[in-house]
Amino acid sequence: MSPIQLFDPASSTYTYVLFDEASREAVIIDPVDEQLVRDLGVLRQYGLNLIWAVETHAHADHITSAGQLAEHTGAKTAAPVGCGITTAAVQLADGDTLSFGAEQLKALATPGHTSGSMSFIWRDHVFTGDTLLINGCGRTDFQSGSAEAMYHSLTQVLFKLPDSTTVWPGHDYHGKTHSTIATEKSGNARVAGKTLQEFTTIMETLHLPKPKRIDEAVPANLTSGVRHDAGGLSATEIQLASGYAGDVSAQLAHAWWQSGDAVLVDVRTDAEREWVGFVPGAVAVAWKQWPGMAMNPNFDDAVRAAVPAGKKAVFLCRSGVRSIAAAKRATELGVESYNILEGFEGDPDAHAHRGFKGGWRMRGLPWRQG
Repeated sequence: MSPIQLFDPASSTYTYVLFDEASREAVIIDPVDEQLVRDLGVLRQYGLNLIWAVETHAHADHITSAGQLAEHTGAKTAAPVGCGITTAAVQLADGDTLSFGAEQLKALATPGHTSGSMSFIWRDHVFTGDTLLINGCGRTDFQSGSAEAMYHSLTQVLFKLPDSTTVWPGHDYHGKTHSTIATEKSGNARVAGKTLQEFTTIMETLHLPKPKRIDEAVPANLTSGVRHDAGGLSATEIQLASGYAGDVSAQLAHAWWQSGDAVLVDVRTDAEREWVGFVPGAVAVAWKQWPGMAMNPNFDDAVRAAVPAGKKAVFLCRSGVRSIAAAKRATELGVESYNILEGFEGDPDAHAHRGFKGGWRMRGLPWRQG
């Protein structure tokens, strides 16, 4: 069984979809924001339930759609722990595994392109991101890259895999789709038969141009490709929006909620609330619901019942995609509706001091009851 390989021409990026045939649970690796509609269509075409949206590293040449896919499908995001992608629900360390149905994806730390870069093993396939390319490798001259670390990752990690392992790179610029460990180990122009010093000299003399989108892409990818700009709003500021009353910071939403002026409406799915955490005092009204993240047919009635006349409704989700759609619909129902500009995330290890029981928090504000 082979992965579904998808291609973004603008960045020459390969995206991969893997799935368990029995359960139809799936993983997507390195999705691209401009291909969101395509990828959702592929999931529908194959009847797949996306469980994981995974990054090999924080990309410099395109923006990920991982956060948006999580919103649309209910999937969890996962990224290498060393990449600083703090919005990823799961921070992966070397040797960690992600399960989907009866299948597993195993993380391999392969730093060099960036200090946190990872490759992933599935069956007899390896997804190498920007570490091992076909007849090449990723550059090492920015984003904490290291030629020495790259050499070790190639020769002591990836080339130690069975020779028959199929290599699926994160990019290709010459129309090639895949290779094998045996082929790359014997013939890769940058590393095959090279000493560390020879490899380092090659990497230091590439003199490649700066990626065109690096200044835009890297910051966006550190937040899973979704908007996280509430820090620019004051505690009293409302950012006007089209189709609903506006965007607000967590601080202003919290003040309205505490004073009784607003009802906080959590539009995540029941499964997300169970897995990620509950927001104290929020009314649960899913915008989409399983199976298949279909529209919730009870949404209108639930919002009318939850928000008394004369009160505001403030909507939240994981990152702001569904909460904006819900705010627009509630506005059509005659409810004064706002979106919290940044969503609800969880990182129980890194953020336990900032919020809820278990460490779950609203970005920008510990959302405590009372």
